[in-house]
Amino acid sequence: MVNVAVLVSGSGTNCESVIRHFAGSDKVNISLVLSNRADAYALVRAENHGVPSLVMPRKDFLDEKKLMPVMKEFGIDFIVLAGFLVVVPEFLIDAYPRRIINLHPALLPKFGGIGMYGHHVHEAVKAAGETETGMTVHYVSNEVDGGEIIAQFATPLSPDDTPDDIAAKEHVLEMEHFANVVDEVISRTFPD
Repeated sequence: MVNVAVLVSGSGTNCESVIRHFAGSDKVNISLVLSNRADAYALVRAENHGVPSLVMPRKDFLDEKKLMPVMKEFGIDFIVLAGFLVVVPEFLIDAYPRRIINLHPALLPKFGGIGMYGHHVHEAVKAAGETETGMTVHYVSNEVDGGEIIAQFATPLSPDDTPDDIAAKEHVLEMEHFANVVDEVISRTFPD
């Protein structure tokens, strides 16, 4: 059984999508939902599905002596970032080489890096006059949003689309594709 931790900072729609995708799986267990924010609705979603959750403030998450025992306690083999707004520390990347993946709400390498998250991304896409946007799933590396791209999915934009419209179109892609990509990557990483 592959034990997966899902790291979240917000409402957790992608987290819940991943939990539902693997419900009843005999190969993958969502073992932990970890958030840096106590008010993240993702924690409620985890509880509703019977998945253990934990709040770890940013300073504790960045402390190897505090984070790594949690990873060990839950037997974590693989980590999924689903709207997690803390930069992953190097010690965690080193401990999980090519076993941490992130969802980014744009077509990287465009609109990535420090400060490019959530609504900031969609506002930047609008300001640039892009004709399409999308989502990227990538491996986490020491460069923010700079890891190897695993999958991308695009959607067309209209000149009339507001940042909220852009966010809504991109979110449809997340709901359609993210859990499947997570499944494919885990299957490749841990072949039968």
